[in-house]
Amino acid sequence: MTVQFDRIALIGIGLIGSSLAHDIKRLGLAKEVVIATRSAETLKRAEELELGDHYTTSSAEAVKDADLVIVSVPVGASEAVAREIAGSLKPGAIVTDVGSTKASVIAQMQPHMPDNVHFIPGHPLAGTEKSGPDAGFPGLFAGRWCIFTPLEGTDETALKALSRFWETLGSKIDVMDPEHHDKVLAIVSHLPHLIAFNIVGTADDLGTVTESEVIKYSASGFRDFTRLAASDPTMWRDVCLHNKDAILEMLARFSEDLAYLQRAIRWGEGDKIFDLFTRTRAIRRSIIEAGQDVDAPDFGRPHTLDKKG
Repeated sequence: MTVQFDRIALIGIGLIGSSLAHDIKRLGLAKEVVIATRSAETLKRAEELELGDHYTTSSAEAVKDADLVIVSVPVGASEAVAREIAGSLKPGAIVTDVGSTKASVIAQMQPHMPDNVHFIPGHPLAGTEKSGPDAGFPGLFAGRWCIFTPLEGTDETALKALSRFWETLGSKIDVMDPEHHDKVLAIVSHLPHLIAFNIVGTADDLGTVTESEVIKYSASGFRDFTRLAASDPTMWRDVCLHNKDAILEMLARFSEDLAYLQRAIRWGEGDKIFDLFTRTRAIRRSIIEAGQDVDAPDFGRPHTLDKKG
């Protein structure tokens, strides 16, 4: 096992932070791991799970002497964290984040970063709908992409060190401009979540369908929407507010395409409907071929039913 950093500070210990803690320990990537979170209850649970070596509710205390600082908080809290840790950062430390909006995080954090540290914004494209320190597990990042949006003048040695860290976790690395990242994520992640939240909300509001029926018959496509709609409300509220322009652009495009489909259904234009469904089916196959999902019945979900029975 190779130690890559003497001391890593994890600011925030939800799904991403706790999964990082599991992998850092499993792979021996640091001599010490310090965990910081504002909630004393969450911090206690992280300690019970033995996710780190030191625990504190002070982010400033956590980053002292840390070679790598990973900020894993809702994007709306990025500036508050940056302001708190700025005066305690070790010269030469690498500071990164895991937020799914990059232009906003850069605008919040960069002004507070000292000149003698390396601020490299990042975003691992991995996760589940679960949250909190119990949600994390080893191997979450294996085979997934981690996107960096480095600032102009970023130190290449620091970028290589951070890339090596994520590659050791099993991630594939890509580099993007922050604005381009935000537009890409708006369509592949943010919009699908918003659609899921909205569909589940519509079902909840629908007076002609009871709650028991929604739950009872959710083995159809509705169930898959509920997985996304179960995601952390604080995190997704912040995503909406901090990637507003890109999300609104994608929502407008989606609304236009939905109107096209609505007209095709209304006028019985089966060829248009068939063409759309054929094209989208091909996208699904491409995702499986790229190793970003599994080609198994029912999306590879485990079942309790005995196949022999």
